[in-house]
Amino acid sequence: MKLSERPGMHQGVFKAHRRCAFFFSGSGLLRIGAPADCPLTMQQPQPTSHLSAHFAAVMPVPFGSIGIRTDAGVLVELVYLPPHFPAKSPADALAAKTIRQIGRYLEDPQTRFELPLADVGSVFQKRVWQAIDEIPVGRVLTYGDIARRIGSAPRAVGQACGANWFALLVPCHRVTAAGGLGGFSAHDDVEHFHLDVKRWLLRHEGVQGY
Repeated sequence: MKLSERPGMHQGVFKAHRRCAFFFSGSGLLRIGAPADCPLTMQQPQPTSHLSAHFAAVMPVPFGSIGIRTDAGVLVELVYLPPHFPAKSPADALAAKTIRQIGRYLEDPQTRFELPLADVGSVFQKRVWQAIDEIPVGRVLTYGDIARRIGSAPRAVGQACGANWFALLVPCHRVTAAGGLGGFSAHDDVEHFHLDVKRWLLRHEGVQGY
C-alpha cells in the first residue's frame, strides 16, 4: 500500500510542526538537537521525566521505548527512546491504537500498520519512503539498491532515511550499507543505541548477519 493511500491519511495538517532529533548523553539525560522552530528544541539537557510531556504516549519495548506524538487526529512522529525513559499511558485514542498495533508487530513481525499519518516530507523523501515501505519483512536492501530503483544516489537515499518521521512504520531498519549495517535514524550514535535497535528489529524479522 502506498504511503499516500494509507487509511485515514490527512493532508496539509502538519505545517505547524518540525521533526525533532533526540540524542542521549552518558548521564542518562536527553538533549535535543533540531531546527530552531521545533517545539522540542532545548539548549540544555533535560530529565527524561520532563520530556515525557511532549509525547502522547511512551511505550516500553524490548529494545528501549517508543515515543508517540499525535496531533489533530494523525500520527505526527514515532521516536526510538532509551530504556530508562519513563513509560506514559496513552493520552488519546490514536496513541492507544498505535500502541496496540506496535504490540501486534512485536508478537508477529508480519503485522501491517494501518494508522493515519501526518502529511510530511518532500516529494523525493516520499519516493524513498515508499520504496522502503515495499521491502518485505525478512529482507534488506542497500542504499544503493533503493537509489537504483528510484533513479537517485545512495547518499540522498540515506539522507531521506534519516528524515523519516515514522520510525518502525516506514521500516528504514531494512536499509543497510553495501558493506554492513550502515547508520540509522540520523544519529551519530556514540553509545550505539540506535544501531542496537536496528539489529534487534532485523533479528526480530528473521534477518541474520548483523
